[in-house]
Amino acid sequence: METLSVEEDVLHRFLLEGAGVRGVMVRLGAAWREVAGRADYPSALHAVLGEALAASALLTGNIKLDGALSIELKSNGALRMLFAECTDQGRLRGLARWNDPLSEPLELHALPGAIMAITIGNVERGQRYQGLVDLQHAGLAAALENYFIQSEQLPARIVLAVNADHAVGLMLQKMPTEGGRDAAQDEDAWGRVVALTDTLGADELLATPPEQLLFRLYHEETVRMFEPRPLAFGCSCSRERVATMLRSLGRDEVEAALAARGDEIEVICEFCAQRYYFDRIDAEHLLSESPAPVAPDTPQ
Repeated sequence: METLSVEEDVLHRFLLEGAGVRGVMVRLGAAWREVAGRADYPSALHAVLGEALAASALLTGNIKLDGALSIELKSNGALRMLFAECTDQGRLRGLARWNDPLSEPLELHALPGAIMAITIGNVERGQRYQGLVDLQHAGLAAALENYFIQSEQLPARIVLAVNADHAVGLMLQKMPTEGGRDAAQDEDAWGRVVALTDTLGADELLATPPEQLLFRLYHEETVRMFEPRPLAFGCSCSRERVATMLRSLGRDEVEAALAARGDEIEVICEFCAQRYYFDRIDAEHLLSESPAPVAPDTPQ
């Protein structure tokens, strides 16, 4: 029996023209495995990190992006930090930090002191927008749906699924001014599309090629797909960004770091394991330059 090849690491934008609904579907393969393989994540955290990575790409689908979109969560609980990012070039990275034991399942709303933010923009240019996500819901998808209602006053339906090999996401947004000519007058259209989406199981979402899945679910709504966008694992770290971070620490901390390693500083990127080295001459040069903006808290 011939095995059906499923496209990986791709973002599909589409319209359901008969319903006035726009959507994005993301399917991650190698990019997700690269992120997941960076640490021995507990199963509950593995699932949430995969959902966040797929969601970070999903949220770039219908916006004009210059820079990157990130989803970041911090808490005082066992899950200390989770970060997922997708750039305007379709490059993805992500990581999480935690303390054992983690609860199973990992419910975001139950984490003490948890704060989640979506950040959009270009750090280097200082052009950033940040919105906080209400974590009253247990799951990431539900929290993001609520975020869209609060920030855009438009309903959204988000479905996320993760296994060892893939992280997949589907997002639908009600757009009264788009779609078929009679979409705005079809009061049942959004409810009908949501009902169809609710028939979708995680196994089906993970196993089915995007085009086949969309036409199977929504063929009566006239599916129009746009040119797919390739995605891939990629890190935005650079020697320049690490230098900016070191400069922001100040001379005393840089001198202490040099002394600890015999007049050399080693910085290892937690996302891609790239190593950057600065000797005393490098350090003196970067400290003598004009002060740069303080680097973001997120690891380089």
